[in-house]
Amino acid sequence: MTAGPYQPTTSQQLAAIVASIHEAVPELFGVLIASVDGLAVAHDLPDADAERIAAMAATTLGLGARIAERSRLGALTETVIRGTEGHLVVYSGGHDVVLVMSGPLTANLTLMRIEARVATAQITSLLARR
Repeated sequence: MTAGPYQPTTSQQLAAIVASIHEAVPELFGVLIASVDGLAVAHDLPDADAERIAAMAATTLGLGARIAERSRLGALTETVIRGTEGHLVVYSGGHDVVLVMSGPLTANLTLMRIEARVATAQITSLLARR
């Protein structure tokens, strides 16, 4: 009996997406994929930070979606939080996922948006196959 070709796990594939984003936008402080329930799924942040940020990002996404809906802005695509030291951008990755990128003020937000679109499409496709 021969083994079939190696198939990476979903967790490994999500980790590869995180690494790909960070490779494309190297100045980022961190990247996080979380569930809409606020659980960190894949990230390159310290574990304690990831769990807190995942919970807050899911809340941010829910609140932002309600504001966008009530303001007749259409479906929420992103929420940008800008502080004196950098940006934290929360992207909707479909019904199940939140994508978070954190970077310095000098980070290229346009490139972050492009990478977020690519990543959310990959994540949506990956999770649809489960």
